[in-house]
Amino acid sequence: MTSAFSGFIQARMLPSRTTPDLLGGMWTLLQDAQAVPSRLLWDNESGIGRRRPTEPVAAFAGSLGLEIKLLPPRDPESKGMVERMNRFFRQRFMPSRDFRSPADFNGQLEDWLPKANHRYSRSRHGRPDELIVLDRERMRELPPVTPDAVFRNAVRLPRDYYVPVFSNDYSVDPSYIGRIVDVTADLDTVWVTHEGVIIATHVRAWARHLVVTDPAHVARAAVMRRDFRTQRVHRTEPEEAVQVRDLAAYDEIFGIDLGQQPNLVLEAAS
Repeated sequence: MTSAFSGFIQARMLPSRTTPDLLGGMWTLLQDAQAVPSRLLWDNESGIGRRRPTEPVAAFAGSLGLEIKLLPPRDPESKGMVERMNRFFRQRFMPSRDFRSPADFNGQLEDWLPKANHRYSRSRHGRPDELIVLDRERMRELPPVTPDAVFRNAVRLPRDYYVPVFSNDYSVDPSYIGRIVDVTADLDTVWVTHEGVIIATHVRAWARHLVVTDPAHVARAAVMRRDFRTQRVHRTEPEEAVQVRDLAAYDEIFGIDLGQQPNLVLEAAS
């Protein structure tokens, strides 16, 4: 994000360009600024919308009381300030740096941004970190209600006790197999709940097509599998002999004497 008047820049690397991650990134930067502008300019990003904002983006803007204006396609001049800042990142921040993880990247970026915002701007006749005070005086405060800027999904936990989140699979306590669980993911964490109780938590993986497993879930599955096999063995053991009542007792009760019954002769027709 770049403030138009002061030139103050904020930045964070995101796991993906999906709608939940873009909204989560915007909300994180707005929280850092502790202020809400009247308008945000976006190009035709698929996660934000083409020609008009997507429904989650429109709901996000409505909860903050701001306008998200989509710029015409193939018109980089409309957001030339952001494009210049992207070039500034590539030339001043990226060279001669090593990154061990996404968290390390964002940590180094956070340490570098105060230096970038303290540089003197001739066109603005001031420093961005000083001029931003005037920018934020014209902005509104953060709303009392946090906007919905996370990934949400409700699924029935399958027999393999994994839930999909952004092309990766995360393990869940197998005790909840067959039940409906709620899956939530922000920029850093994936957690699974059932009726409001957290049953799984994972650090979000940024790579694709991974299987993220909690060893506690594997151990729990092994115990459940052993208990199931034990119960199955008990069910297959021979049961005690069941006493069978002599049917002659019923003849005696009803007073039937089989010795007095007439003999029945069947004759076959020739």
